[in-house]
Amino acid sequence: MPPVVVVGGGLAGIAAAMRLIDGGKNVVLLESRKKLGGRATSFVDPRTGDVLDNCQHVLMGSCTNLLDLYERLGVLANIEWHPRIWWANPPHEPDMMMPGRLPAPAHFTVSFLRMRFLDRSDKRGVARAMWRLIRMGRDGRELWRGRSFGAFLDEMQQTQRARELFWEPIVTSACNATCARTDAFHAMYVFQGGFLQDAWSPVMGLSSVPLWSLYDPAQTMLADAGGSLRTGISALALAFDGRRITGVVTDEGVIEASAVIAAVPPDRLSKLCSQVVRRADCRLAHLDEFEFSPILGAHLFFSQPVLSTPHLVLPGRATHWLFDKGRDAHGRFHVHAVVSAADEWMELDEGEIIDRLMRDIHWALPKTVGMHPEMTRTVKEKRATFLCRPGIDAIRPTACADGVRGGINNLFLAGDWCATEWPATMEGAVRSGYLAAQGVVAGRGVVADVPPARLARILGL
Repeated sequence: MPPVVVVGGGLAGIAAAMRLIDGGKNVVLLESRKKLGGRATSFVDPRTGDVLDNCQHVLMGSCTNLLDLYERLGVLANIEWHPRIWWANPPHEPDMMMPGRLPAPAHFTVSFLRMRFLDRSDKRGVARAMWRLIRMGRDGRELWRGRSFGAFLDEMQQTQRARELFWEPIVTSACNATCARTDAFHAMYVFQGGFLQDAWSPVMGLSSVPLWSLYDPAQTMLADAGGSLRTGISALALAFDGRRITGVVTDEGVIEASAVIAAVPPDRLSKLCSQVVRRADCRLAHLDEFEFSPILGAHLFFSQPVLSTPHLVLPGRATHWLFDKGRDAHGRFHVHAVVSAADEWMELDEGEIIDRLMRDIHWALPKTVGMHPEMTRTVKEKRATFLCRPGIDAIRPTACADGVRGGINNLFLAGDWCATEWPATMEGAVRSGYLAAQGVVAGRGVVADVPPARLARILGL
């Protein structure tokens, strides 16, 4: 029997491939680049030969499926966990949020009250909105699907300061869109499932190795299971006989397939599907309606230390995060700056980008005034994620063909843009891969979420 072909070697494709080989399937994984990981990977800087991540990717304790995949790959030991989140508050030392001894959902109460960059009015408003999020639970969140999170903040009468310094940094970083452009259903889950329900979910995990190193075991595991990874090969089209997908047309010929999992972004999938294929499957009807949101990552190398904390949120600034990457092989201090929803940055040249970033760094860390990086490398991901706009869930396709409306039964879809109940995240990508693999080989689907703590559950979460 022909293999199951997975098109796309990002997290969704890797997750699908791992589940398929667990189910005894012969798998061929195709990736047009030379390395796995998709947008969550690394590259060799042509200027220096150094290996750099394309952007700083973060996981949380709530990312049960991503953690399951890392465990399957044997790379969990490469994840460093950070229970504290540091917020810039110049000229003072950074404020710090961390779970305390109180039971969830009150576990952030003590550290939140100690944060100095919000005043009492701001904090009262935030607390009022958090209480509403706790009490509404999933059912109440469902009622907000299709509306913007900004509208929820309006209803909760949040101060402008609380919006700019608290809500926007969290939502924009998590969903890669501002509060006004993010579907409330997904932004609410960031707080309900990511911050409020238990003390483990908000703990932040960062890879201690280049991202592409996390995926190296996948190639060996595929080969050991009788499958193969083929990198540097481009899929051109899906072969269709009028009833089933029979293979994948590539720049190296046709690869026959018993089933295909398309784990590529919607715009890429649109190019693989002929009009005949699109008419045959209702899930493909809206591929051209997805919008995208960019992310800017910048690697900055200094001769002196910059950060005194592992990371730093810059509330109210255009730069959202700074991450301390340690000292590089040349002894320089490496800082990774991240700008989410970076539409206004995409047309800037590197010099203009560095100037803007350094203004934000000087604001957040006054001791750095006068410092300038010795070397820089900026990375623009213009189509980094799909835009999680209000109403987006109406067009996000399921992994499997709809038995009622029809579809191509051996074509399965994966990617963070598919119907996963998550915004554009690594966790959403892995979930989609698991769901697609479950459609091919009956077995374990997505890993269950972290259960809410007892008090949080009693209160409505």
